[in-house]
Amino acid sequence: MLSKEQIAQRIARELKDGYYVNLGIGIPTLVANYVPEGMDVTLQSENGLLGMGPFPTEEEIDADLINAGKQTVTTLPGSVFFDSATSFAMIRSGRVDLTVLGAMEVNENGDIANWKIPGKMVKGMGGAMDLVASAQNIIVAMQHTNRAGASKLLKELSLPVTGLGCVKKVVTNLCVMDITERGFELRELAPGVRIDDVKAATEGKLIVEGDIQDIRF
Repeated sequence: MLSKEQIAQRIARELKDGYYVNLGIGIPTLVANYVPEGMDVTLQSENGLLGMGPFPTEEEIDADLINAGKQTVTTLPGSVFFDSATSFAMIRSGRVDLTVLGAMEVNENGDIANWKIPGKMVKGMGGAMDLVASAQNIIVAMQHTNRAGASKLLKELSLPVTGLGCVKKVVTNLCVMDITERGFELRELAPGVRIDDVKAATEGKLIVEGDIQDIRF
């Protein structure tokens, strides 16, 4: 199975020159470490930073430079800082080409739940609902099952919905799947993972057709 770092590394292959990309809290923040060398990608953090770089080394840590998840980050030449109103104006006006989010659940229609578990205290929904409503493309980085081994790739969401029909691709510790009108379409497998493993871990409709390749890095 893939580690969190490998999930992020695979998602980094989806980046393209000229993209403006928002990275959500959790696994998605790791994508900043794997932007292909020479590629012109601008990473946005919704707390007010455009031009985010990879995570800092111990010598580079600046406690005043953080992402939306309160992790310390670096900045690249040309980076700019601004208030959250400006940040969300960028998001709501469709200027983000790709959003990478974590999720608690995704269903076969591309609906996502990633902000609240009933009965547990949360500070709020954050920017997730703006992002799923406005981004041109959404990729989810997540674990395929929960700690009890139950699938998180479902027929129907059981948790409060963040957005409907918005997720285009899911990268988990087991595989890469596109979400289409037919359901979850299996594209790539983590090294050592079998198709039967994915079938057993996926509650939603899974489409397996053609030659399924191993994930490359």
